[in-house]
Amino acid sequence: MTETLQAPDHATEVRRGQRFEFGANWARFLRTLNDERIAEAERSLVRGLGRERLDGLRLLDAGSGSGLFSLAARRLGAHVTSFDYDPQSVACTTTLRDRYFADDPHWTVQRGSVLDPAFLATLGDFDIVYSWGVLHHTGRMWEAIEHTAARVAPGGQYYIALYNDQAKLSSFWLAVKRLYCSSAIGRWLVVGTFVPLFALINLAADIKNGRSPAKFYREYIRRRGMSAVHDWIDWLGGLPFEVAGPGDVFTFLRARGFALTHLVTTPSLGCNEFVLVRERR
Repeated sequence: MTETLQAPDHATEVRRGQRFEFGANWARFLRTLNDERIAEAERSLVRGLGRERLDGLRLLDAGSGSGLFSLAARRLGAHVTSFDYDPQSVACTTTLRDRYFADDPHWTVQRGSVLDPAFLATLGDFDIVYSWGVLHHTGRMWEAIEHTAARVAPGGQYYIALYNDQAKLSSFWLAVKRLYCSSAIGRWLVVGTFVPLFALINLAADIKNGRSPAKFYREYIRRRGMSAVHDWIDWLGGLPFEVAGPGDVFTFLRARGFALTHLVTTPSLGCNEFVLVRERR
């Protein structure tokens, strides 16, 4: 069953240049979805959570995007609740649910916001709350972390990834994202500048290391089953945009009763990845 929750006006934010259309990018990504990508998504969950299976565990996918990781969790045996603020992302997740687990009572899809604690309270508590690369796109990241962390049951796991704080460089990327979202002209300027640049950088690295120029794109699938080009577009347009240093995230969540069990950091662009366990009290 797919339920619709009254949410803020997403379309107005997009029209004002305040928000990237994540769901539209995910819809294009789903055209590339195959068994290999799904298997890589499953492997990434297994690695991060330190579990071979998720049978019977309640998992909340907060900001489900394409629905790929909700699908991976369900295939691993979890009882999944998915939601997203972007209506096209909700549609993507619903498409995957209906394609692979039609009429499944153990996978529900809703529209809602991580900034709405009343909505989140209706969902209950979960053994796993998963939100990879989402909370920094809310405009109120620390509130989003607070609200989703509150949905982790005692002894449960909280699996999140947040953009790394690069100081002045992060300010530069914020300006790029604002230009992308400002208009069609801004979007084409950003895409026309940076997508070829990213491609050339990877091509140069391939030539320097004696690799096939296509190897980067083939191997990118191993990064959680994702697609390089769709990730580039997400990066270039992704508003709202906030960042956090690993220490700030750890301190914030430790004060709320969480202990860190898994950490992957990046020295530059991209996300720092955290898995924490809520202490039993």
